[in-house]
Amino acid sequence: MSENTPFDVIVVGSGMSGGWAAKEFCEKGMKTLVLERGKPTEHSVDYVGENQNPWDMQHRDRVDPQLAEDEYSVQRNCYAFRESTRNFFINDKKNPYSVEDGKEFHWLRGDQVGGKSLMWARQSYRWSDTDFEANKADGHGSDWPIRYADIAPWYDYVEKFVGISGSKEGLPQLPDSIFQPAMELTCVEKDAKAKIEAAFPERNLIPGRAAHLTAPTEEQKALGRGSCQFRNQCERGCSFGAYFSSVSATLPAAERTGNLTLKPNTIVERILYDAETGKATGVRTINRETRETTDYQARVIFMCASTLGTLQVMLNSKSEAFPDGFANSSGILGKYLMDHQHQVGAEGDYPGFEDDYFAGRRPNGIYVPRYRNLDNNTDGEFLRGFAYQGGSRRASWTRALGGSGFGKALKDDLRKPAETWRMRLHAFGEMLPRAENRVTLHPSKTDEFGIPQIHIDMDWSDNERKMREVMKADAVAMLEASGCINIETFDDPPIPGHCIHEMGGARMGADPKSSVVNKHNQCHDVPNVFITDGSSFASEACQNPSLTFMALTARAVDFAVTQMEQDLI
Repeated sequence: MSENTPFDVIVVGSGMSGGWAAKEFCEKGMKTLVLERGKPTEHSVDYVGENQNPWDMQHRDRVDPQLAEDEYSVQRNCYAFRESTRNFFINDKKNPYSVEDGKEFHWLRGDQVGGKSLMWARQSYRWSDTDFEANKADGHGSDWPIRYADIAPWYDYVEKFVGISGSKEGLPQLPDSIFQPAMELTCVEKDAKAKIEAAFPERNLIPGRAAHLTAPTEEQKALGRGSCQFRNQCERGCSFGAYFSSVSATLPAAERTGNLTLKPNTIVERILYDAETGKATGVRTINRETRETTDYQARVIFMCASTLGTLQVMLNSKSEAFPDGFANSSGILGKYLMDHQHQVGAEGDYPGFEDDYFAGRRPNGIYVPRYRNLDNNTDGEFLRGFAYQGGSRRASWTRALGGSGFGKALKDDLRKPAETWRMRLHAFGEMLPRAENRVTLHPSKTDEFGIPQIHIDMDWSDNERKMREVMKADAVAMLEASGCINIETFDDPPIPGHCIHEMGGARMGADPKSSVVNKHNQCHDVPNVFITDGSSFASEACQNPSLTFMALTARAVDFAVTQMEQDLI
């Protein structure tokens, strides 16, 4: 299609939300343009680190320290940043952003078609009414205009396509998904489950719910996706398509309709607005390689550029009608930014089971769903809740890295697993939505394309600090109940953004005076612009958010197409 051809839809971003928007619109017959600021990525071909052994890489799968410091000063803090994955991460030196003096924020970003869907940890959990009702119950943040019943059918819809492995547990605070077979717990985890649940009947230790195919459907096979091979190299990309990404699933589904136009290396500078019609007409873009500016037109625009990416575009789309940012008559745009707190918990040695080991490298672990404050009151310590991820392990030859020893004795020792199993519980806690946690545009700093840098002002409240102490203490109590010894707590300095679960800034709500989008993710002020990534969230629960991104996106597309067919937008 020529660049002057009006499209039915423009989707900004090609990751978790953008891929779903593209698939749904294309399958409904809409000519869809997807704009991605990152480089092209071809499934399998561009997974440059896949199947490489550490000893076959120049730096043994570690990024050269000087390069990491000079060009990836933020990205290097991500657990998935390695020599085999560096090509997926954005260059911090070329993509600066601003943080309030005296504070920290880690903006961890992908740099390719597929975005962070190629690097995510694949944990996939539904939210419940405990989560959607929390703001109303305790008065922090604005009430969600939807409840679990509104989104449950859309969870069903996306799960059938994505493929979620997990176990049915019947927990009201963590509704069951449509599951493929769960990844089995280890012998130690099964033992810990029995002991922890006996000591704490309100707590449950279950297999992690992960977007990995364990029994592919015919629909999934038709896209070239296969079963998980238990290699645990997921962040490098998976040629089997076993874990869900937009590159292996939603974008190919969109492409086969013939309705998709995908443009990588295309930075969206702003949304274009027609004050006479009260609608957006399209977007203005900058080609990352040529610096050429191009305007694209469409009837409907879906913002799916990730929380901070979307907020940057929205805040930069100023006009006479919206001097403080696009569709921002409420003044809410940029406020109520959130991220999960994590990197706190405990681990210890698990006696016994010395004759047992495991096969493969399971790309998953255990999950302990939220069990505190389920009525959205408080037990006197803090508001909201937390959950645990983690698991057991028995160290292999890698325990010798950086150690001493050599020769036959060392080799013989490393051919056997370590003597002792270890068990770890790692907490993820909810952050209260607060107006002072916000994103603005820096008044003078710009990037290399002349676009104002985003400026982030974010910190934890006393509620998160109190929760953190309980998360640590509860982890110790459960490990003690399981029989662990030599238990050690960990509590790394919490840095906002580091969990990569940023949400908020263009929140959903019923009142246009206190929210940016309505219950259908449609901007109150501009009806043909929708926001379906994390920026639309009014709270963040304690579960990983990606599954909810996908369900809300599919739901919003269904509504938008109905509106288009009736010429309402």
